[in-house]
Amino acid sequence: MSKIIPLADVEPALVEQLLDAAFEPERHKRTAYKVREGMEPLGNLSFAALDDSDMLAGTIQSWPVGLTDASGRMHPMIMVGPVAVLPHLQGEGFGKALMTAALTAIDPRAPLPQVLIGDPEYYERFFGFSNAHTGGWTLPGPYEQHRLLCRTANPAVLPQEGMLGPWRR
Repeated sequence: MSKIIPLADVEPALVEQLLDAAFEPERHKRTAYKVREGMEPLGNLSFAALDDSDMLAGTIQSWPVGLTDASGRMHPMIMVGPVAVLPHLQGEGFGKALMTAALTAIDPRAPLPQVLIGDPEYYERFFGFSNAHTGGWTLPGPYEQHRLLCRTANPAVLPQEGMLGPWRR
């Protein structure tokens, strides 16, 4: 079906063109962009999918973010996404393959919680993301609370409340 390669092996301009086609050029105004503002994607957790002709079909990026709790402590997390697939190739499994690649690449010895903004039914069914622990979290812009999802092996480490934003040490 496809070949998954490191996103670093793809010309950045092609990635931007794909993101524009998958979402729209105004995508930079979305809340998810504010959450990861000023951050560089995590290269070891960001991938591209090539179609059978070795043409770019989709991408996924993962980002260092943190949830700042009421005491000001920042809890490190990984923001997964955007997952972008060219419109004419959506529904062919590229997005699922990209998600699997990114989540599989997370070090199982010290897995940070992963967050994303997306469809709860889809991401819970296929990847174990849930909004069960994110009800007290906020984002720096408009969003639908039920679409803020998290996946972690140990929910006890998650703060009840906090603001999700770029990772700051």
